[in-house]
Amino acid sequence: MKRNTEGVPVLPVAPTRGRLRPLGLDEVRITGGFWARRRQVNATATLDHCRDWMERVGWTGNFRAAVEGRVPHDRRGREFADSDVYKLLEAMSWQTGHDLDPALTEAVAAAQEPDGYLNTAYGRPGQQPRYSDLEWGHELYCYGHLIQAGVAHARARGEGELTKIARRAADHVCATFGSQGVQGVCGHPVIETALVELARVTGEQRYLDQAALFIERRGRRTLDDGEFGHAYYQDDIPVRQATVLRGHAVRALYLAAGAVDVAVETGDDDLLAAVVRQWENTVARRTYLTGGMGSHHRDESFGDDFVLPPDRAYSETCAGVASVMLSWRLLLATGEPRFADLAERTLFNVVATSPSEDGRSFFYANTLHRRRRGTVPPADVQLPRAESSLRAPWFAVSCCPTNVARTLALLPGYLATTDESGIQLHQYADADISTGGVALRIRTDYPSADRVTVRVDRSPDHPWTLSLRVPAWTEGATARLADPDGAHRTVAPGTATVTRVFRPGDEIHLELPVAPRWIAPDPRIDAVRGTAAVQRGPLVYCAESVDLPDGHETDAIRVDTSAAPQDGPDATVVVPGELTAPGERAWPYRPLDPAPAAPADRTGVVLVPYHSWANRGPSTMRVWLPTTDPDR
Repeated sequence: MKRNTEGVPVLPVAPTRGRLRPLGLDEVRITGGFWARRRQVNATATLDHCRDWMERVGWTGNFRAAVEGRVPHDRRGREFADSDVYKLLEAMSWQTGHDLDPALTEAVAAAQEPDGYLNTAYGRPGQQPRYSDLEWGHELYCYGHLIQAGVAHARARGEGELTKIARRAADHVCATFGSQGVQGVCGHPVIETALVELARVTGEQRYLDQAALFIERRGRRTLDDGEFGHAYYQDDIPVRQATVLRGHAVRALYLAAGAVDVAVETGDDDLLAAVVRQWENTVARRTYLTGGMGSHHRDESFGDDFVLPPDRAYSETCAGVASVMLSWRLLLATGEPRFADLAERTLFNVVATSPSEDGRSFFYANTLHRRRRGTVPPADVQLPRAESSLRAPWFAVSCCPTNVARTLALLPGYLATTDESGIQLHQYADADISTGGVALRIRTDYPSADRVTVRVDRSPDHPWTLSLRVPAWTEGATARLADPDGAHRTVAPGTATVTRVFRPGDEIHLELPVAPRWIAPDPRIDAVRGTAAVQRGPLVYCAESVDLPDGHETDAIRVDTSAAPQDGPDATVVVPGELTAPGERAWPYRPLDPAPAAPADRTGVVLVPYHSWANRGPSTMRVWLPTTDPDR
């Protein structure tokens, strides 16, 4: 993607302060490998799929219905359906080579009121009044995604009608919810990040001030507690006082991302430290091996510490997207590679897991254990959210497909940064980078292969530093770096650097120990005691019943962790184990001693990357595998 005609960097996130400056989509181009394939499917299939479905179920038609006076009778979808149209427009803005739909933008513009208000579910005859339901109405939430779409358009393609619509909406928000206006907050955060980004792209201080107001108001219990309590909306404790992310996972993560944006732009170190503290405790106690977050289905929320049941993992795809957004902002603010570590884990094992290989069906929730084989959903019916046992083409709540679409579209903006010392590589993919007199070619089959090669094609005639993240998952193994002189050294998890006067043709090689390894859970995670998982590089693996002999399901597997997992064909991993046949019982309990041995067949158990599961038809699946020695 070329820089827009106004010379604005093509950046999803563009902080004016912080430790690192992100490189934009005009400076980083993904050219091949794992992520290029997924971005190609996104561009050629997913975006059109989302647009076609929104036309089919009437969500895009809501704007025309609003203009023509046919609401509420002809309005379709949930109260937040507008937001998915906006996320699609954002994805189209970021996606290289994909044209926007001018008719859709025109329909959105026509539905905007003279004072900037824009929502198809509220405010017209026969509908509830504006802002009459801040808990569940999602009006400000919808503005957030509208504004982010406008920002994306301004940065990727130059200011146009979509950006003007967003600015009018933002002006309305400031006039309505400013210091002398309505003293409330939205039940679903996201307006905060959007307002800060609009302030960055326009230079208008009032947008940043309004975002800061929303952050400071949160936690004052201005929302009704409702069925799930104030914590569900993060309205129980002020952001600065909270020690862990809690309540609805997507809401919590979006709010934290907005707080980081406000902290960075205002120089508020205390606010930034509060979010870092929340992130640390959440990662240490409330995050799945995949990077997924949220263990409650009923309220899509975080559970208590170490409540991480694999078969009840909600791990919403949108929470994965929001987690990456938060981790990226914390990385830019602090420069600490641990935030890129979580982003990598979440991208490969949550974001990449949601869409099918053809990009036309999706997981809403991402379980780590499927006990029963699912059923193939009909191709022409939208399903209730999270109820599909396989990926579904569309949901009555389809926030996840459009969130995946925009994340894949802007993904090059998450790969690299720069500072006064040089360039930092945080995520590895085949890519070309060109910025500030430096041109790099990154070539790798990562995460399948262990080598990342960085070739210098252009460089200034003075020393600078190339920094490469050494992932945290390499702990306990050996990672090596080779500089242009051929000198090899072992590098520890964190950051490896090479500082020199680089010449065209210089190559740096990073070798990462991607061999499969056993992973043990914290013993405080009761639901997975006596089990082990396999991880290969950043990829979590799982067992699927389609790889087992007929008549067996994954609950029959017991693995022997005394022997190391081995690479198998076609990106599989093979582990030693057995398939048990405990038989049927009238009562599912027995005395502990003596323990009768169940018949078992020794076998090599085939595992596949978790992100690929359920692409071969209905199956049972599990990530955490019971061991033959439960004491290990």
